[in-house]
Amino acid sequence: MYNTFYNLKENPFNMTADPAFFYLSSRHAEAFSHLVYGIEQRKGILVITGEVGTGKTTLCKTLLTKLDTKTKTALILNPNFSDLQLLKLIVNDLGINGNFKNKFDIINTLNDFLIEETKKSYNIVIIVDEAQHLKPRQLEQIRLLSNLETDKDKLLQIVLVGQPELLDKLKLSSLRQLNQRISVRYHLLPLMQHELRNYIEHRLKIASATENNPNKPYFTDEAINLIYEMSEGTPRMVNIICDRALLAAYTLETHTINEHIINKSAKEVVYQ
Repeated sequence: MYNTFYNLKENPFNMTADPAFFYLSSRHAEAFSHLVYGIEQRKGILVITGEVGTGKTTLCKTLLTKLDTKTKTALILNPNFSDLQLLKLIVNDLGINGNFKNKFDIINTLNDFLIEETKKSYNIVIIVDEAQHLKPRQLEQIRLLSNLETDKDKLLQIVLVGQPELLDKLKLSSLRQLNQRISVRYHLLPLMQHELRNYIEHRLKIASATENNPNKPYFTDEAINLIYEMSEGTPRMVNIICDRALLAAYTLETHTINEHIINKSAKEVVYQ
């Protein structure tokens, strides 16, 4: 609705996990480095956690665009399936075809595939988003997959990404073997206050129809401070507030977003 008014080619504060808008905050950079290190060094099982809306899915999708051509990946966005269905999703996403009758068939075929790909110097990565929804039985299946290895290297790198409840689940006595095999862990925190303006400006720049956009909205310092107070630096909540603020400013026919607009917009979306 407001894109033409602000000379934007798309919504800068969309709720989708779009890698094109990925902002490399200091904490997201750390998380990204942990992932790349764990994958390149073939560490086996990696765990990334973070509260709702901190940008975990966007981080995963961005990672897929940055890995080298010798890395093949499978991304599971919704693991709310049986352990057998989960295995089928993984092999399908890796492009492995076959008439699998049971889990044994799938794992044998996957193992053969991994050995052949390793001989070609390929690294295979499975990323499971929303991993807090995995049941203990499925997580145990993940542990068994992590046992696929040569004398020197893990054949499969597994990245579990989820909300903090995943950490509680991993502490279960029945999953202690899996917990001990996790070699890389990182908990993703929200943006820091001094990063918020850069985050907003980054998204507006990506969405602008021209490089030097004279109609680009401007957030005052007071507005930025209030956004941080209302959102606590959580990217998803920042996006929700900013989107509503742009709409409110558009109805007022102004390109300046001040604290009054933010206060009204935030109350509509945060306190409803």
